[in-house]
Amino acid sequence: MPARRLPTLEDVAARAGVSRATASRAVNLDPRVRQESRVAVEAAVSELGYRPNRAARSLVNREADSIAVVVPEAEDRVFADPFFAAMLASITQRLADSPVQVLLAMGQPGDGREKIERYLRGGYTDGAIIVSHHRDDDLSDVLHETKLPAVYVGRPYAGDVGIPWVDVDNVSGAALAAEHLIAQGRRRLATIAGPQDMAAGADRLAGWSAALRAAGLDAGLVEYGDFSSSSGAVAMERLLETAPDLDAVFVASDLMAVAAMHEVQSRGIDVPEQIAIVGFDDTHAAQLTRPPLTTVINPVGELAGRAVDLLMEMMNGESVDPVVLQTELVRRTSG
Repeated sequence: MPARRLPTLEDVAARAGVSRATASRAVNLDPRVRQESRVAVEAAVSELGYRPNRAARSLVNREADSIAVVVPEAEDRVFADPFFAAMLASITQRLADSPVQVLLAMGQPGDGREKIERYLRGGYTDGAIIVSHHRDDDLSDVLHETKLPAVYVGRPYAGDVGIPWVDVDNVSGAALAAEHLIAQGRRRLATIAGPQDMAAGADRLAGWSAALRAAGLDAGLVEYGDFSSSSGAVAMERLLETAPDLDAVFVASDLMAVAAMHEVQSRGIDVPEQIAIVGFDDTHAAQLTRPPLTTVINPVGELAGRAVDLLMEMMNGESVDPVVLQTELVRRTSG
């Protein structure tokens, strides 16, 4: 069977009912293109699956022009979570001595995600690093269809194959937190788990639960958050109502853990004498709480660096494999 012919810019222009020159200007985001023509060209690009031949452009330039850091989350979430800021800063720093530009694409479910998909299909970047991945995201479909070189930061949810990733060992990290609390003699333990439509949330809960069961302890005291500060506070409030006798909590992100600690202390409960608290990420905020937060290291700088390296290798035509980084517990005084 003959190979399917890839759509050309001429095909896009014909489908949109505009000249080739107008189609070219619209694809390259020229602000002089009328809105009506731009919408028609964007629709044609999406329908035909057109992607500008950046590979040919790279052969001429002998180097990539840009990569996109794609965060499929709402803007307020991205700017409020120190993990995303640290990740973007680390990726940018890794590429500081290269000619590659770093672009940021964000978007929540709905129009925001559609804009990201149009951007990736439009061929405006040479590669992508996907930070934050949910089970129902359609980004993997776009990446497979366009053959755009891409790397996930964070293991993609089960079933998404063919796109490499770099992640910390979330299962063993959560187990470290559990084992630490158990070794202190804590016996009424709970967790505030992350979202279960993300591999990090599911893996951290799995590691925690397995460690408790191995110690012969009940692993059923669980509340869920979405890694945001507000969700940590709400989940902690629920735990205190459900199990007022609990003596330790593992929280699946530092951002949630800081809020959970505030909720506990606002009720006059001493940390760690009455309730020990352990987080995950080792963000700067973990050192600012009183008492300082015991937490599991999520090595953002190394994650970012390895993701950039994998992507550059892919863009050079090399095959790459997933990378799993080990972690450790940072013992402070919250638990």
